[in-house]
Amino acid sequence: MRKIKRKKHLEMKLQSIPPHPKPKVGLEQYTTPSIIASDLIWNAYSLGDIEERNVLDLGCGSGIFTIGCGLMGANTSCGVDIDEDSIRLACESSQKLKLDNVDFILNDINDLDNVYEVDTIIQNPPFGSQRNAEHGQDLAFVRKACQLKPDVLYSFHMASTEEFLIDYYEKNNLEITHIFRYDFPIPKIYEFHTKEMQNVNVIVIRAVLNF
Repeated sequence: MRKIKRKKHLEMKLQSIPPHPKPKVGLEQYTTPSIIASDLIWNAYSLGDIEERNVLDLGCGSGIFTIGCGLMGANTSCGVDIDEDSIRLACESSQKLKLDNVDFILNDINDLDNVYEVDTIIQNPPFGSQRNAEHGQDLAFVRKACQLKPDVLYSFHMASTEEFLIDYYEKNNLEITHIFRYDFPIPKIYEFHTKEMQNVNVIVIRAVLNF
């Protein structure tokens, strides 16, 4: 596939990835908008964290970050998710785009061994937005990412927990280099939702592992 040269072209490619048809509330499954995914991937690419790197997407869902990294020239881009329906959908999207550097694994991240040398991890874990919780599973994902020992980690979190997270990252030898900020739209897809659409302020922390 010809290398993508503009962020807008990447966003257009990612728009072809369909959302999960039957999202599961227990897994807090929300589709990452292509405009957010393309912006983060483009920033990661610009920082040298994608092209010719081995990328791992923990909790990949329908595969938008895995596929996006594949489109931007990752050496390998592997998505992992516990949900079989998500993995099936991600595989179908990848096959339509004819990406030979993209793979998906059906597995619980807690049972995941380091399948290959990982350079970059990008993850958008359940972070507690559905019940306005202080935290979802994002810290468990950060701990797992640290076990896999990438060079760099990109992780989504609720913006309201930023102060706590900065302290947590620093105490765990994770050097924060960048914080990206997004308004993440949450559509009315679950019974407990009362609004047709609600924007949630999220941050993505880029951190370098110092161990």
